[in-house]
Amino acid sequence: MTRFLLAHDIGTTGNKATLYSQYGELIASISYKYPTYYPEVGWAEQEPEDWWQAVCVSTKQLIEQSGIRTSQIESVSFSAQMQGVVSVDYNGNLLRKAIIWADMRAEQEADHLRHRLGLEKVYQITGHRISSSYSGSKIVWIKNHQPEIYQATYKHLHVKDYLIYKLTGKFGTDFSDASGMNLLDISNKKWSEEIIEEWEIDIDKLPDLYPSSHIIGEVTSKAAEETGLSPDTPVVMGGGDGSCAAVGAGIVDEGDIFNYIGSSSWISLSSTEPIYDKEMRTFTFVHLDDCKYLPCGTMQAAGASFQWMGDRIFRNEENHLEPNETIYDLMNREASTSQPGSNQLLFLPYMMGERSPWWNPKAKGAFIGLNIKHNRGDMVRAILEGITMNLRVILDTFRENGVRAKDMWVFGGGATSSLWRQMLADIYGVNIRIPQLLDEITSMGAAIAGGVGTGLIKDFSVSKKWVQQQHHYTPNQDNLEVYNKVYPLFVKSYKSLVPIYKELSK
Repeated sequence: MTRFLLAHDIGTTGNKATLYSQYGELIASISYKYPTYYPEVGWAEQEPEDWWQAVCVSTKQLIEQSGIRTSQIESVSFSAQMQGVVSVDYNGNLLRKAIIWADMRAEQEADHLRHRLGLEKVYQITGHRISSSYSGSKIVWIKNHQPEIYQATYKHLHVKDYLIYKLTGKFGTDFSDASGMNLLDISNKKWSEEIIEEWEIDIDKLPDLYPSSHIIGEVTSKAAEETGLSPDTPVVMGGGDGSCAAVGAGIVDEGDIFNYIGSSSWISLSSTEPIYDKEMRTFTFVHLDDCKYLPCGTMQAAGASFQWMGDRIFRNEENHLEPNETIYDLMNREASTSQPGSNQLLFLPYMMGERSPWWNPKAKGAFIGLNIKHNRGDMVRAILEGITMNLRVILDTFRENGVRAKDMWVFGGGATSSLWRQMLADIYGVNIRIPQLLDEITSMGAAIAGGVGTGLIKDFSVSKKWVQQQHHYTPNQDNLEVYNKVYPLFVKSYKSLVPIYKELSK
């Protein structure tokens, strides 16, 4: 009898629940939306009960849609947004809304660690720069600003960890999520006592650490009633969304590499060791296979820059759409009328500051070289090229550290554009591979972790069979030559504007 793997991907805007067969076939998929709250500038919170409601509703719908018996579900596992904090008491009761990854309120707490231990030391321990975006700073913010909540907290959890508790009554986290906290010694896979001491965090308030394929517990009778699952269904940890995405894209062997393009974008690869860049331009997570790592570089405004163009310049263009065409299709159509290099127009995609490769929150977006003859198509193409040029800086950072990439999987919303796919091949100088499933890659990684955890799947290498290629793009040598001339100008433009960014931010 066929067995099935249920996975929840708890994102920023909603949950995607998916059901896979043990052979990698997508059986059904359900989405459920929930809100984000912004109580002050730079703050971002969510209500964890909304996540639980999303899990309960979407699980029931998934079971009904698929028509399978719940006894056929081998495991439940999770992928989720990382770098948040969910504070609960001994009984798992919520003590406040969750602080999520986008929240940057804990800058003073990050600065404290930066001044006491130094950026380079923490980078060597955790694989990450010190940042208020990571969970560690946020926990310290709660300690400093809401001491009564900190004292009442039994465990500070991540998003998926809270849902696992709701299903099983057990507390814990996995190595991949823990590696996004500025608290984990990634080489030894244990909490860094030195950092915890300096921040004066109570280590007992941190959850126990487990591999992503660990069965942490079984669905309780109460959770079974709320979700429609069978009691005692195994619950497997799963991991952070970036690590799950890697496995879903088949990134399991040394040097396997992928590029996700959504509102933000990242390039990541599988490695047996962390990559410590001398300029700290990239960072490293722990892979779902806890014997491996995921060096990564993330830019802030990839698809967000493209969306900005649509919202500002292509608003009210419905009359110019062809049948079944969206505004974004129109933008791509107009961009295709421009030439590689966008007729000597550059775009710097720093609409929200920048993480990798520059780590400059003061960076700003800019068109450079704009003249009276440029049109909307040139501007859209320049945006796509600017995003891709910035991602090439990340890719080149890995190349400088010994990575040799010939093929790259690409997925996410940006991967739907054939124009952009070819542009990626031309600017990166690598073959681009597009999977059949663009939106389910992350949940697929979580499902595979569930199968490995229960023994239904031998190991994570099965992901190479599960991910199916739909399209393949090779570099156009003429375009590559053009972009190799434009690329240094792109880098030089950013560096030249750094003093201006500082002045504008005063």
